Amino acid sequence: MSRRSGILEFAVLGLLRESPMHGYELRKRLNTSLGVFRAFSYGTLYPCLKTLVANGWLIEESGSTPDDALAATLAGRRAKIVYRLTAEGKEHFEELLSQTGPDAYEDEHFAARFAFFGQTSRDVRMRVLEGRRSRLEERLEKMRASLARTRERLDDYTLELQRHGMESVEREVRWLNELIESERAGRYLRGSTADGSAQGSTSGETGGLPRNRDSTRPDPSDDTTT
Repeated sequence: MSRRSGILEFAVLGLLRESPMHGYELRKRLNTSLGVFRAFSYGTLYPCLKTLVANGWLIEESGSTPDDALAATLAGRRAKIVYRLTAEGKEHFEELLSQTGPDAYEDEHFAARFAFFGQTSRDVRMRVLEGRRSRLEERLEKMRASLARTRERLDDYTLELQRHGMESVEREVRWLNELIESERAGRYLRGSTADGSAQGSTSGETGGLPRNRDSTRPDPSDDTTT
């Protein structure tokens, strides 16, 4: 399984854990809720769904009434299929949520993991956040070293691009520091608890989400590698 397909399967299972959906609705949610999937097609999604069904993690159900299904058949149209998470699929997704290996710190995988932090236990959230921060600090050190070696050979525009990339990484490190501090203080994102179970919102409580002084939060799916 490629890393890209693995991330997609993880996201599909996570969204279907919230509620059953048909393919169009699922693709829309992937596009709008998870920035990492802004550019992908049905040709990518449906093979993924078929694989998950074959593995026993999803089941296909008719999303129409019997009359609607009959009308669609008579008109030569395919009835809508709704995908529902099975008990085995839920168990598999929870197993994936508990994993904190190096892949969880990479740009695309981290964005998908972060989108489901409300369903993730606190200790796992902490390990992923700290791992992501460590990965970015390593990247930042390499970027600074590279810039110091090549500064004199770069034109002004290339130099500015390098600086922009560094500032993006620095901004995400600050954001991660604030998130980690909030988690340690027991201030969780609205909708999550220490064990990853859902909770109601509290008036005046911002949860573990820090308010960036720039009033903008970095997009974890941004590719800041130079």
